[in-house]
Order: sequence, then structure tokens, then C-alpha cells
Amino acid sequence: DDNGYVLNDPTVAVLQRQALCLAQAGSDMVAPSDMMDGRIGAIRSTLEKNGFSETIIISYAVKYASSFYGPFREAVHSKTLLKGDKRNYQMSPANRDEALREAQLDIDEGADVLLVKPAGLYLDIIAELHQRWRVPLFAYQVSGEYVMLKMASKYLVERDCVLESLLAIKRAGAGAIFTYYALDVARWLTDDR
Repeated sequence: DDNGYVLNDPTVAVLQRQALCLAQAGSDMVAPSDMMDGRIGAIRSTLEKNGFSETIIISYAVKYASSFYGPFREAVHSKTLLKGDKRNYQMSPANRDEALREAQLDIDEGADVLLVKPAGLYLDIIAELHQRWRVPLFAYQVSGEYVMLKMASKYLVERDCVLESLLAIKRAGAGAIFTYYALDVARWLTDDR
């Protein structure tokens, strides 16, 4: 709106249309990353009504307003394109309880998978979600985490630090990890065989 706030209900309506369009195009999963209230239930309802009950919803249930998104935002020029402050709908890094509430709401609304973003700085949240609910849990190692590891590789062994960081995320309870290091890790693990 004119005050820089994302309007919840109109955004949810757009997300419903996007999810249906993706399902009709053959997507097995949809992953709304918007953080709007009620989006998972609305998307689930739309998919069910249109015969896509098997389409998986990956919920960005816990998406913090993190400074670690900076390199991605810089690469796609979103700082200049997007108006407003993402902190008015993404979670405060200080808020643990909201993460638990939002995860519960998304499970109740029909999410198949929960996602925590960023990953490495929120191992406590990943571990808590993993302990509370035995639902598939993914974690997203974001661009700033990648850059941090990449810069540290000037002084440390990159491969070892990256694998250790991913091991910590997995140990906390993530069943899958999105990372910018995916191709490198695949190569490293293949080379270790």
C-alpha cells in the first residue's frame, strides 16, 4: 500500500492463483515464501477444489527478516525494485515464540513441509521444530551464509567449513537443505567415494 505495507488478503489471492497455475503446469510442489497470514490454508483449499490434492506445499513457515539475504537482493536488484520494509511481514530475529506459532498455524492449514530461512543462525529454531512436530523440515542456507563461508575460505579450508556448517544444520533436524554450495557439495561427496 502507500505506507509500504504488503496487503495480506490481496496477496493471498494472488498466491492462490500462482499456486494453481503452477500445479496446472505440472509442478509437484509449491513453496510460497511471502509470509502472509492464512496463505497455506487458502492455497490448500484452492488446490483441493481444483483436483490437485497431491500437490505438496512447502511452507516458508519461519522466515526471518535477516541481513543475510543481502547478496541475493543485491544480485537481483530488489533493493531498488521493492518498496517498503520486509520487517513488517518477516519475523524479527529476536522472536522465537512467533516461529513456533507460525509453524503450528501452517501445519494446521495443511502444509506438507516446513522451511526455516536462514538456516545456520537459527539452529535452535530448527531443533525446536524438529522436536515438536515430526513433519518434514527443510532449511535454507541463504546467500549471506554462502558469502560468509566463501570469504572465510581465504583463511580456512572451504570444503571442511562448508560440510561442517551443513552437518550442523542436519544435526539440528533439517531433513533437506537448500544451499548455494549444492554443486560443490555434490562434487566433494562424490570425490570422497
